[in-house]
Amino acid sequence: MMSERIGFITRVQSFSACHRLHSKSLSDEENKSIFGKCNNPNGHGHNYTVEVTVRGKIDKKTGMVMNLTDLKEFIEVAIMKPLDHKNLDLDVPYFADVVSTTENLSVFIWDSLEKLLPPDSLHEIKIYETDKNIVVYRGD
Repeated sequence: MMSERIGFITRVQSFSACHRLHSKSLSDEENKSIFGKCNNPNGHGHNYTVEVTVRGKIDKKTGMVMNLTDLKEFIEVAIMKPLDHKNLDLDVPYFADVVSTTENLSVFIWDSLEKLLPPDSLHEIKIYETDKNIVVYRGD
């Protein structure tokens, strides 16, 4: 008898948003020193690419870890609606008191998706802020 197989599926989604890297717990000078041009008072934008990876048993009947149509809808609710074409600092309440770094953005996306997905199925959030700057978060 074959044991149950575990699979990983990843869906890629892109969105655009702007933000300003600025911590309320630092002085203006400290913010400028730490965040440089990313501390520009008027902010700056990114075309983010997010990879959402879920993990689970490959269902013997359907052959799927999960239905990609469902994953696409969860991504729409957790990523696109709250973040696409938004100012992260002004339009997303989570970032009112949290610096809108890509690290913190990955935590926000994780927490938002985890509420929608089957328990323990979310494996990884990977965000490409630029071609050279990538953040990975696995819920720790």
